[in-house]
Amino acid sequence: MNEFILEHETLLRVSCFITVFLLVASSEAVFPRRPLNFSKYQRWFSNILIVVIDSAAVKIIFPFVATGAAAIAQQKGWGLFNLTHLPQLFTVIFSVVLLDFVIYLQHIIVHKIPLLWRLHRMHHSDLDYDVTTGTRFHPIEIILSMAIKILTVFILGVPVIAVILFEVILNASAMFNHGNIKLPAVADKIIRSLFVTPDMHRVHHSVIPEETDSNFGFFISVWDKLFGTYKEHPEKGHTDMTIGLELFRNPEELKLSKILLQPFKNS
Repeated sequence: MNEFILEHETLLRVSCFITVFLLVASSEAVFPRRPLNFSKYQRWFSNILIVVIDSAAVKIIFPFVATGAAAIAQQKGWGLFNLTHLPQLFTVIFSVVLLDFVIYLQHIIVHKIPLLWRLHRMHHSDLDYDVTTGTRFHPIEIILSMAIKILTVFILGVPVIAVILFEVILNASAMFNHGNIKLPAVADKIIRSLFVTPDMHRVHHSVIPEETDSNFGFFISVWDKLFGTYKEHPEKGHTDMTIGLELFRNPEELKLSKILLQPFKNS
């Protein structure tokens, strides 16, 4: 199984991305949580093209990414898990959980440090909320995030297989929990007891600052509940809440050229 995943990493990543994207987009069309208020064509064009730009930026900047770091750590015997020699299944599961916790902490940090918030606020400036919002991150933030992941992989000695699984899971969960999907209340309650749901994460995209600074998790919901950053529902409800940031309310800001320049705008 490990060899199959390693040999077909690119195919696995792309197929999972396309499959989840299509499933979430289809669910949004059939079971929408709230009406979209702005041009879907313009938003989707910009948000999806950002993925291409982000991928190119990472390839240009880094001689290797997180999976390469994991391979190097394994060869050199670097990192916690390469020193402890625990059973592989435990190591993989624990690695995924720890990597998710690091992403949770990173998410809080980019909200709290003004310079990093300038980069991250591009993700929040989308004026609607759907599957493509989950792909909308500034290239500089993606580069910094990859650097953090590489450092984490070296420190922990995360296996290559765990890095691949985590990145596939993180990508899929980001599209799912940014989906404009109306889940049955019972299903939402059950799922969010462990994993982040669209209704849980949508609160984080509220224009109200206190709500923007809540529900930082992307995959595992437990972190927000453990560390006091959890908010169950938005103050105005999911259909009446306003998505985005007060600073970027002009629909012109949905254009790709405007999106890329947002970190450099005053405010």
